[in-house]
Amino acid sequence: MRKVLMLHGINHNMFGKRDPSQYGTITLDEINTQLQALGSELGVQIESFQTNSEAAMCERIHRAFEEGQDAVLINAGAWTHYSYGIRDALAILTCPVVELHMSNIHARETFRHHSMFAEIVRGQICGFGIQSYLLALRAVAADIDRE
Repeated sequence: MRKVLMLHGINHNMFGKRDPSQYGTITLDEINTQLQALGSELGVQIESFQTNSEAAMCERIHRAFEEGQDAVLINAGAWTHYSYGIRDALAILTCPVVELHMSNIHARETFRHHSMFAEIVRGQICGFGIQSYLLALRAVAADIDRE
């Protein structure tokens, strides 16, 4: 079975409570449940990981390389806009990586318009709420099948 790692970044443990106008009321557990359900349909095993520690995120990405993950999805939250460390860790991966965001980062504050990861990821999906996650999973599942 194909393995996909879902990386949730800083403050995502607060989904459902944090800024519902941007992120809605869905919780991280509900997002992971929907990813698991879609993963089962697509024949993909999903592992989800969330941390508020940039170091822990980099270490999990390193482990993904060692494990031979088939793909990685990442919603790094605010780290997207300034973390060279996470960017460099992601660049180590040889599998497809898709960046995703629930909100449309290009329609928000100017500092959110730039992604440190854009040059090294397969693609970016943003602005569709929970559907951003599900679209990203469908995209990498199709990408894995092509390889």
